[in-house]
Amino acid sequence: MRHLLILAAGLAVCLNASFLHASETTQRAMAQQKAQVLEQRASNEGGVQPPPPDVRLTRDGTRAIDPRGQAPLNDAVSCLARSIYWEAKGTNAREMEAVANVIMNRLGSDGFPTTLCGVVQEGSETGSCQFSWWCDGRPDEANELKEYATAREIARQALNGSLIDRTHGALFFHHRGITPSWASSFVQTAQTHEFRFYRPPG
Repeated sequence: MRHLLILAAGLAVCLNASFLHASETTQRAMAQQKAQVLEQRASNEGGVQPPPPDVRLTRDGTRAIDPRGQAPLNDAVSCLARSIYWEAKGTNAREMEAVANVIMNRLGSDGFPTTLCGVVQEGSETGSCQFSWWCDGRPDEANELKEYATAREIARQALNGSLIDRTHGALFFHHRGITPSWASSFVQTAQTHEFRFYRPPG
């Protein structure tokens, strides 16, 4: 009898784990689909517009896509969140939001790729990456889970159209510790403690 009880308990645990895995898989797939719709809307409409409630990304759905910052970089949330993380980790949320603004502004602008992964990975085929972390030859997985969770939440808000554009339409930025050659020919739109933000002239 005891063996039967142990077997039944083990079976219940397995079934529960299978159910949870299936539920997480479904949640991840639904969130990825929503993110793709939001990404397409931002690209087609020239910027982010607040979507209908049924299309908005939830915290749980976004977390299911890339819970530990280890997922392949092939979906909108992971590409945006990982870029925010690598470009601005160690700073505060306002700095991370400003980086997200630039990436989303590029998504909605002519002359840039029409997906977030395309925006983030642009130039890698020629060795002139727009975002240095993508071409630095180091692993792209997140290391600090708390900071990555902040980056992922900012990515969710950015896709949902609920972030204020702190950069005033900027398409480029650089750390304040450097001065790239292109900066003098662009119009500065904003600056934060860490970064300066620009748009092309005209």
